[in-house]
Amino acid sequence: MATSLTQFVLRPGTGKTGKPTRVRSNFFEVTSFPTGNIHHYDVTIDPPSAPPALYRKVWKAFEDQDGQGILKGIKAVFDGRKNAFSPKALDLGEEGAKAYEVQLMDAEAQSKRAGGGEFTVRIKKAGEINMEELNRFLTGQNSSSNNVLTAIMFLDILIRHVPSTMHATVGRSFFTPAEKRPLPGGAEVWQGYYQSARPGVGKMYINLDVSATAFHEAGRLPDLVAKYLGRRSIDELRRGISERDIKKLEKQLKGLKILVTHRGDNKRRYKVTKLTPSPAERTNFKDQDGNEMSVAQYFGKTYNMRLAFPFLPCIVVKRDIFLPMEVCELVPGQRLTKKLNEKQTADMIKFTCQKPNVRANKIKQGLDLLQYRNNPYLQQCNMTVKPEMAVVNARVLPTPQISYNGSTPDGTFAPQGGAWNLRGKKLAQGAVLGSWSVVNFASQVPMPAIQRFVRELCQTFIDTGLNVVNRQPPITMADPQGNIDRTLKEAWLKAGNAAKANPQLIFCILPNTGVPLYAEIKRISDTVIGIPTQCVQSKHIADAKKQYCANVCLKVNMKLGGMNLFLSPPQIPFISSRPTIILGADVTHPSPGDMNRPSVAAVTASMDARASRYASAIRVQANRTEIIADLGSMVKELLKSFYQSCGQKPERILFYRDGVSEGQFQEVQTREVQQIRDACLTLDKSYRPTITFVVVQKRHHARFFPMEPRDADRSGNCQPGTVVDSGIVHPFEFDFYLQSHAGLQGTSRPTHYHVLHDDNNFTPDQLQELTYRLCYIYGRATRAVSIVPPAYYADLVAARARFHRRGENWSDTEATSESMNPDEQMASFAVVKPELQKVMYYM
Repeated sequence: MATSLTQFVLRPGTGKTGKPTRVRSNFFEVTSFPTGNIHHYDVTIDPPSAPPALYRKVWKAFEDQDGQGILKGIKAVFDGRKNAFSPKALDLGEEGAKAYEVQLMDAEAQSKRAGGGEFTVRIKKAGEINMEELNRFLTGQNSSSNNVLTAIMFLDILIRHVPSTMHATVGRSFFTPAEKRPLPGGAEVWQGYYQSARPGVGKMYINLDVSATAFHEAGRLPDLVAKYLGRRSIDELRRGISERDIKKLEKQLKGLKILVTHRGDNKRRYKVTKLTPSPAERTNFKDQDGNEMSVAQYFGKTYNMRLAFPFLPCIVVKRDIFLPMEVCELVPGQRLTKKLNEKQTADMIKFTCQKPNVRANKIKQGLDLLQYRNNPYLQQCNMTVKPEMAVVNARVLPTPQISYNGSTPDGTFAPQGGAWNLRGKKLAQGAVLGSWSVVNFASQVPMPAIQRFVRELCQTFIDTGLNVVNRQPPITMADPQGNIDRTLKEAWLKAGNAAKANPQLIFCILPNTGVPLYAEIKRISDTVIGIPTQCVQSKHIADAKKQYCANVCLKVNMKLGGMNLFLSPPQIPFISSRPTIILGADVTHPSPGDMNRPSVAAVTASMDARASRYASAIRVQANRTEIIADLGSMVKELLKSFYQSCGQKPERILFYRDGVSEGQFQEVQTREVQQIRDACLTLDKSYRPTITFVVVQKRHHARFFPMEPRDADRSGNCQPGTVVDSGIVHPFEFDFYLQSHAGLQGTSRPTHYHVLHDDNNFTPDQLQELTYRLCYIYGRATRAVSIVPPAYYADLVAARARFHRRGENWSDTEATSESMNPDEQMASFAVVKPELQKVMYYM
């Protein structure tokens, strides 16, 4: 029975709307793969817990040992951890399991433990993969099963087997130092390739993309130390290194692999455990005979070496072996796992940002590097890959008509090329700005400049349709290092006194782009005072450009509860014909390696028939949990707000869920749809609105390239509104790719929408068009955005909530809050004031 194919939604056909076109995509068709059963083996290698790269070497040595005979003429592939797969059965004897001793003559293997390079490989049969079932899944004849998933995993490991022995491997990507660029602070960026076996309609594909990641620069430690500390050369440290710098270095080097160079060819490898707090010339220890001496003296005596940098601390390895930095080299190919700083990030983006045609050519080059041709492992499995990018059918959806204020001549129009201008237009509903004040945290900006800026700003506000009642708000000069809480409360009082009315807005001028002051302003205004704030950087004050003031105006109008633009009811029948609420949800997690800070869940919801105004709800939850724990009560809050603002209960719910990976679809669908249902029933036992639940994904590697230059937009990308719902999508579930935005730089990333639940019986055209049209009414931009606005807003709300922690130290990006346990962490988040939750304070 076909209905049991999936617990999600079957694709109800493909869309027809729009102008048909063809695009190249970075999917390469698998023209044949094994049809016979594949044998799956469990592999255990002792000693345990070595890195996959080492296990791969062990496997290679095991393959090369001629005496084995079990792999003779059989090309088995290994995933570097626990699994091996073979097209032919391995002879494991009666027991179905065998163990082999493997000797590795490799420096890394030998320093791993005293046994020095001896490993035991145990192999036992785990099962067989029926490849025919994968075929039936691709053609929509049977559902996805563990066997199907394992079959796809096998193809993934098969294409990865050869490159993984030749290149640095991170997840599904391979990186080569061939094209590396330095980054500031002793890091460098390596270019690499991502590859993954993906099911499509009736076929398997290999999704191949360029990727890049940051590595630690290799080389002599003293040279690197200067870079880590931002000094021109190591000589700047001769006078001594501060305790703070030593801490910084230790943080940078801890856990990294080094080679020692002072013992001739015996270049042993070690892992850095810590640094000595004192320099090599003052770090003392006792030698075998019990004589106390410094590390510098010991190296002079034992190796006849005068240290060139005795003022540097020593590296500590093992328990307490002290090594002067100058005899240590950082091993190449170690990935940087820390968050990059601003400068590093900017340089990284410059390196990775490539025009579509450049990226497409890079991807084609990757094809050779990854060796799909003349690869004995693929050949033995009879797997062949077409060497050209798949050409897929696409459509360009028609541009919607967007509406600003009807009082201006062209208040309603269809934008060209996904972007437009505010000139001569007024906002759909301008707010009234009566009670406000300005706080200047930038001492370098003189008073007359601020007054001039405020005049200019007010003029733009009025031209754009805001009603500015008070054009001379009180201005406060404030110390950015001072008590921000008191400063903002005083500004609040001044605004109220000047206008004899409740304050609506505090306008803040910031000295720089630094996070700490901004974070503190937002924490206080969102959670203590309960008033929107608008921050601007001081550099914009001197010459206030019209465009800049107009952008500020868009944000201010939304924060004050105005409406910037909308779509006419006939264009969004799903929303306008019956009371309908659109929700967006996202969960953001703390930076990698931070296991203490909580994750933040945010939900936003439309509050009108135009889907222009949104309310929001936030919860903090356990670190790195993906399911929204408290979704029920958040939805309940938002449904109540909808009722208060519209006087009706929504009959339909459209839920866009961001930040979920494929592996979590099932759990998210089961638990979150249920929570939404239960929330409705707790409001009223008979309240059962129809629910459509759509996952929104930006983090994937599908890219589209125009076939002809005439089909491209100015940036060389596909036109905004390009939709793909055949070929490279899921074999039978309801998903599609939509590139809704106009490219600015680099290669645009389409957004992947996957419908997990649908009581509203959307046709592909209805859902694709509604989603695309909504992308035109994201409040703070005059261009179509790349992800549907409710999900975009949820993302902004979740990011903002990070600033609501009391006692967070934002000045040191590294500072993690190890002192607090997860429960205290959660309790340290302040709640957004209820009156703000109803407006878009986070814009």
